[in-house]
Amino acid sequence: MSKTYDSLHMGRSSIDLYSNDIGSPFVDIDSFAAYVGGSPTNISVGGKRLGLKTALLTAIGDDPVGDFILHFLNNEGVETRFIPRKAERRTSAVVLGIEPPDKFPLVYYRDNCADINLTIDDVLAAPISDCRVFQFAGTNLSLEPSRSATLFAAEQARLAGAKVVFDVDFRPDQWHDVRAFGVVARGALPLVDVVIGTEDEINAALLSDVSQMNLTHSQISDTKVAGDTRGGIEFMLTLGSEAVVEKIGPEGARVHLKSGEIIDAPGFPVAITNILGAGDAFGGGFLYGLVKGWGWYKSARLGNACGAIVVTEHGCANFMPTMAEVEAFVAPYGGLD
Repeated sequence: MSKTYDSLHMGRSSIDLYSNDIGSPFVDIDSFAAYVGGSPTNISVGGKRLGLKTALLTAIGDDPVGDFILHFLNNEGVETRFIPRKAERRTSAVVLGIEPPDKFPLVYYRDNCADINLTIDDVLAAPISDCRVFQFAGTNLSLEPSRSATLFAAEQARLAGAKVVFDVDFRPDQWHDVRAFGVVARGALPLVDVVIGTEDEINAALLSDVSQMNLTHSQISDTKVAGDTRGGIEFMLTLGSEAVVEKIGPEGARVHLKSGEIIDAPGFPVAITNILGAGDAFGGGFLYGLVKGWGWYKSARLGNACGAIVVTEHGCANFMPTMAEVEAFVAPYGGLD
């Protein structure tokens, strides 16, 4: 059955303020560059630049920051007409430091933010039954009414024949208790066809007890989440997903299938400027392959290439590659196959 949109993405949007002083400690930053961000927003732009017809279901305030986001998305060609304005809410913001290769402090400003107030009515006004892939992020599930709206959207999309893709997107400081993330994520898995996450995120989705870690909530925000990743993936697959895509940084990605098969897709070595947004670039590339029926390996390789390109850049959505840019990038490596 033909669908109007290749993919519909639901969740966070923000103005991202990235430090211009690369390598400087956060307290020494003199200026910031303004970009558009938010995981599902980034992925919608990534898919669109590669050639998909993408739509975004987020929410913005009736404010200039919301205007900034809409202006960018409209110029990119992402469908924005399903994005409600919440006059009583604010468009969210993120402030980020850049200290490569492994220190990227970020601060969220999401109090009273618009996108976490998406409702079931907002879902019903969106093309939830008219897309081939529906993708949502874990942060959507952190608060109501976004939590129930997202689960409703996943349910309706699946009933309409769409592939439902869950980007785990674990942001500890967005949860009142990190264990709550695991409870809600596990509850969503029966509605999901494909899970995408890092080792830490996969472990967090199975997290039920942090007492043995002897850490405070704030410390957990900056700490890797230990766990039996392979066992966690196998458990996820028993709950209904056909694939769990494990992002493994410079090494690329590993696709775990319900059949027990594991597909390794190597990464592309590059010098890192900023890792923030690389996972979203991967998501845009991987979903392109999924929509086009490329198969798990080539889809993951495209995701890896997109992620490798973006880690060499300053920001996220604004630097997502086109297909022509990907093809030029992978040519010295022998392509994607």
